[in-house]
Amino acid sequence: MKGTELFPQCGFSSRAVAILEHLQVPFKTVDVLQDPEIRQGVKEYSDWPTIPQLYVKGEFVGGSDIMMEMFESGELKQLVGEPAA
Repeated sequence: MKGTELFPQCGFSSRAVAILEHLQVPFKTVDVLQDPEIRQGVKEYSDWPTIPQLYVKGEFVGGSDIMMEMFESGELKQLVGEPAA
């Protein structure tokens, strides 16, 4: 993502954090603004042009628009599972 979990640097990254926090799932972020090679590398790795990108168990899911669609349909909650008790 652009920025960090505590300080997202774009609206899309902020939306991604809000969705994951709402689902109460643990997640890690990588600030692509800190390293241009990581920023370009993640785009090439996923063959997806935008950031942020969501990966669940190492599998690419999509960007923030895909996350929002999946969140609204309930599909994202099923994918990430229930929060730990």
